[in-house]
Amino acid sequence: MSNNPSQARAKVHLLLVLVISLFSASCQSEKSTPVDYLPAFRDDWPVSSPADQGLDPDLVAKFYRNAAELDTLYSLLIVKDGQLIAEKYFNRGSIDTRADLASVTKSFTSALMGIALQECYLDGLDQKMMDFFPEYTDQLDDPRKAEITLDQMLQMRSGYPWEEFTYPYLQELFSSPDWQPHLVDFPLTSDPGTEFGYSNLTAHLAGVVVAKACASSLAVLADDYIFDPIDGEMGTWQYDPEGFNYGSGSLALTARNAARFGLLYLNDGVYKGRQVIPRAWVDASLARYSTGIYGDGLAGLRDLGYGYFWWSATAGKHEFNYAWGHGGNLIVLVHDLDLVIVTTADTLPGLSGAESWEKEGAIIDMVGKFIKSLPKE
Repeated sequence: MSNNPSQARAKVHLLLVLVISLFSASCQSEKSTPVDYLPAFRDDWPVSSPADQGLDPDLVAKFYRNAAELDTLYSLLIVKDGQLIAEKYFNRGSIDTRADLASVTKSFTSALMGIALQECYLDGLDQKMMDFFPEYTDQLDDPRKAEITLDQMLQMRSGYPWEEFTYPYLQELFSSPDWQPHLVDFPLTSDPGTEFGYSNLTAHLAGVVVAKACASSLAVLADDYIFDPIDGEMGTWQYDPEGFNYGSGSLALTARNAARFGLLYLNDGVYKGRQVIPRAWVDASLARYSTGIYGDGLAGLRDLGYGYFWWSATAGKHEFNYAWGHGGNLIVLVHDLDLVIVTTADTLPGLSGAESWEKEGAIIDMVGKFIKSLPKE
């Protein structure tokens, strides 16, 4: 070892240069590592590339590298300007996998409510929930339940418990196949119309209202009024013991068909010049009737709000709407960028609490960070 201070400083400097060079080379290698997110060429979608649609390919590549680290993610799709520009499947997912979208289903229930109104099966959103459940009227011990309107149900302001945070209603609900009787025994935790409370029971009852009004199942209505007009394909939809599809969840679709639905809402309800969902209903569904949900934010998202079974939030400079299902199932509409992002994921049966949220939150955070990284057009 040299005792010469100048030589020692020179060696330290040379070592630092070497370390920095190796680090830079490593970063450059990571940045240039090819990521295969090229969409498959099929007849159902026009295909393009991020660069051709004005997105930074490096940002998209980073998005997909991060996605590959998540062990419960099934798919990640990006649609820009109506073109499928990126698509990749992970873990047990594939292009033909019909993933259970969990509570993303609620946004389809909302769409069918709007269609039922347009087709005159419903008189209006001021109709009372109990008009459709006369068999339970005499069992009510709370007169406020007779005043719940369809509008309040869609806004998650029915007054029924936010089951996730109100023990033991979540356990009771999901341990029972027939949810309708719970409209009697589940208590109201607020006056109808006064407070936001995310209620799976309310969403299912809203779906039953649509099915009863139209004398048809939600699955048949969705096929006839949504998927057929947008050249999509209906998946599977679980139903209760009385044959009513669950309005709150359990619709299973391929990621591409989920993206079609998102594009329909991004385009004001229009597909190839045809008004599939009324423009006024799309606007009303994506409006914000409740704000400040989850306080300051959630998993990288800020300003969380709620419409008609649709969420809204901000990330960076972008405001967006999204359908959100347990596990990290998402259909995201970034309006200012003409962008749809779809994720499908494991619904995490058997997991709850922090362990479940760690998986789900990682997907939401990843999507939020990608949106935040995008410059405003």
